[in-house]
Amino acid sequence: MSRCPASREQKYLTREHLTPRHVTLTDTHCHLDFRAFDPDRPAVLERAAQAGVERILIPGLTPTSSRAAVRLAESHPMLFAAVGVHPTEASKVESQTSDFRRPTLDNLRELARSPKVVAIGEIGLDYYWDAAPHDLQQRVLREQLDLAADLGLPVVIHLREKGDAADGPCAQDLLNILQDWVARLEREASPLVGRAGVLHSFAGSLETARRAVELGFFIGVTGPVTYKNAIARREVAASLPLERLLIETDAPFLTPVPRRGQRNEPAYVRHIADKIAEIHQRTAEEIAALTTANANRLFCWEDST
Repeated sequence: MSRCPASREQKYLTREHLTPRHVTLTDTHCHLDFRAFDPDRPAVLERAAQAGVERILIPGLTPTSSRAAVRLAESHPMLFAAVGVHPTEASKVESQTSDFRRPTLDNLRELARSPKVVAIGEIGLDYYWDAAPHDLQQRVLREQLDLAADLGLPVVIHLREKGDAADGPCAQDLLNILQDWVARLEREASPLVGRAGVLHSFAGSLETARRAVELGFFIGVTGPVTYKNAIARREVAASLPLERLLIETDAPFLTPVPRRGQRNEPAYVRHIADKIAEIHQRTAEEIAALTTANANRLFCWEDST
């Protein structure tokens, strides 16, 4: 059963709905559990709060890191977690047992009982590193999508093409799998219809983004949208409706301008909001409020506090 009441699932802010209390930032993807934050994690959270960041989502990459993400999320009201197995980790998990479904999915299901778990992720396909056979990645993805449907939780999706191409077989395989999954959601009248998940740190083509949006996904925008040569990313962000955009740091990676070259952290999500505001000719306050409302609509974390 979804934690998000159906009456709230299709709502998002428009310019007319904006009030000062809505002007907050949300970082929908930050690896705050990584060792890079061990020296100053409390200070990172304080700087985020000072910058106006209201909520931060920490994704899991393995059962172990998922447990760490949940533990961290339970330690601070600003933090929430997603649990899952990243596609580059699929072989490592599989090598532990011939039956992925029993131990790993049961582990994730148990972790998802925490009210601070609001999604299944980071899951998806990665043909860039080829760390796991494609058919294995696809099977592990399908099994985690089924888990998400069973639990009524949206998904955080990773997509990386060979050679970092904008389009290719990885995107096509992913869209085919997501299309099948969304068809199941529609057959079952799932509350996830229209808020299936997010394609995190999206670097693909506009066609892929539009197909994902049609399936009920949001598109995550990260620091590279601020880079001088990231023309294609800005074109994608400009061409999509604001009610389908999320902003995320993917910290400690992908630091935006003007902080590029430093370790990324949640406070810097405001620079991504600034760039989207420039692209869409809106104020930074409007983009902060709109993307925060989008995140609330997807993750329903207001019901988890």
